[in-house]
Amino acid sequence: MRFATFRRGDTTGLAAAAPGGGFHGLLATDANFPGTLDSLVAAGPEALKAAGQVLLSAPAVSLDSVELLPPLTTPGKIICVGLNYADHSAESGFAVPTYPTIFARFTSSLIGHGAPILRPAVSEQLDFEGEFVAVIGRGGRHIAKDTALDHVIGYSVFNDASVRDFQLKAPQWTVGKNFDSTGAFGPTLVTADEVPPGARGLRIETRLNGQVVQSASTDDLIFDVATLISTLSEAFTLSAGDIIVTGTPAGVGLARKPPLWMKPGDVCEVEVEGLGILSNPIKDEAAVGQRAAA
Repeated sequence: MRFATFRRGDTTGLAAAAPGGGFHGLLATDANFPGTLDSLVAAGPEALKAAGQVLLSAPAVSLDSVELLPPLTTPGKIICVGLNYADHSAESGFAVPTYPTIFARFTSSLIGHGAPILRPAVSEQLDFEGEFVAVIGRGGRHIAKDTALDHVIGYSVFNDASVRDFQLKAPQWTVGKNFDSTGAFGPTLVTADEVPPGARGLRIETRLNGQVVQSASTDDLIFDVATLISTLSEAFTLSAGDIIVTGTPAGVGLARKPPLWMKPGDVCEVEVEGLGILSNPIKDEAAVGQRAAA
């Protein structure tokens, strides 16, 4: 199944994709509202399946007429993986890693499909990074690799938009990866049974203004989803609702000569086969702030 979290006016809602096309959903104020996607993922696959059946009996919802939010609005942990494609490691000047390069994002950086990625007032070096997300549905510690995929409830798409000069100010990348409105996530959560195990063999492509700038297969991951889950759980407990942003392939703007930065007026799309298209316009933080203050 596919689930979309949305907002209509001041009220959030949840919708599920119908087998024949289109979405059906309910608002949080409706009597039969089954709960937020965050709460349903925490409750487990059966709760999510039951919620889907309730939603499919609800009225149709046009996703073009509502504001799409990140599928999970309050993930417990946002765990990002850097340098997880060999070609991207090479273009970035790094050796192929023998252990995953891990950094974290904050929920305050997240936006949904269609929302503007903001170029910050302090930098023009706003870069794109198309990725896919694995959503943890069952937590654990010291998870064996051969059972790791049993802990995944679904997948989604991510644009790990990065402010490069701030990312490279220090050995740790945290600041450049956490500017407000730079973590685009969505448009939907796709349950794990809809795609191959570990989301293997899927085409991942990023387009800037319709021009392909990144293209790869998820088979090209250095550390696949099962390996990431097993390795991460050696260090800390994974919990239902945590998300793992699995890394980006080659083609990022920083590696180009001259560099290719996203700018106001651009539109960036990340498409992952079977998971959908995440599309976001680029706007200036300063311009948005001026409108908000007017």
